[in-house]
Amino acid sequence: MKARHFLQFKDFTREEYEHLFTRTRWIKDQFKSYRQYWPLIDRTLVMIFEKQSTRTRLSFEAGMHQLGGAAIYLNTRDSQLGRGEPVEDAAEVISRMSDIVMIRTYEQEIVERFAKHSRVPVINGLTNEYHPCQILGDIYTFMEQRGPIQGRTVAWIGDSNNVCNTWLQAAEVFDFNVHVSTPPGYEVEAERAGLYGTSHYEEFSDPMEAARDADLVTTDVWTSMGFEAENEERKRDFEDWQVDVEMMKIARKDAVFMHCLPAHRGEEVAAEVIDGPQSVVWDEAENRLHSQKALMEFLMLGRVEQ
Repeated sequence: MKARHFLQFKDFTREEYEHLFTRTRWIKDQFKSYRQYWPLIDRTLVMIFEKQSTRTRLSFEAGMHQLGGAAIYLNTRDSQLGRGEPVEDAAEVISRMSDIVMIRTYEQEIVERFAKHSRVPVINGLTNEYHPCQILGDIYTFMEQRGPIQGRTVAWIGDSNNVCNTWLQAAEVFDFNVHVSTPPGYEVEAERAGLYGTSHYEEFSDPMEAARDADLVTTDVWTSMGFEAENEERKRDFEDWQVDVEMMKIARKDAVFMHCLPAHRGEEVAAEVIDGPQSVVWDEAENRLHSQKALMEFLMLGRVEQ
């Protein structure tokens, strides 16, 4: 049976996501009730990191342990991948010794090439282009807090990076709208975002207008990993794109604030917002754990009905 991969958000259908969210809720309930659930006993996850991580490593490693399996951490600096071993060769070997692989790297092409030569499911833990696991947890969090996301409005304020790209793909799958506001020169690149339509997003030059009447306001750091050389220039370019209290006031009264973390208070978000009553960032971070457990269960075992 050919392995199923999760490399971009549009890889799954809406109906498959609805199943994943049902499983996320059930799996989270088991965790909160201290009930053991070990469907992946004797299964092994290999985690390959080229980019540093806190939440991705912890959520996958802890998640695999909580499902009864084992997780192995590989950093490209400490493996033959860091010495020029072809990605294709590494995929052939690693997939014969494990049951599922998660990769956090730079170019999307790397995870695509790995998946093409892997016998087991491959998960994109983050690339320069996409961050599907983040948005999987984010959408589950919104639904947990506010109900269905269909027809709602998400305001993305800041850089059109990998997280933004993935929100745009998710809007196509779930039929909601994304208002994007970026400084000049940082606009959405539809081809890079992997969009197959433009009817679910709108671009705004004024970030306040993008946030007006939004159900969810979200952002990310101004300088993503790999762009550190541009940090000072980006601070100047993005200074008017901070999510602050005034911006949250023109969103809907019950709007929530999200951030994939780590956050820089006083830059992309004011402390009063991320630490305020509309912020759900800690629930959002925790839900990475539970939604990724449901994802791994689905990729290895298929549909599990409880």
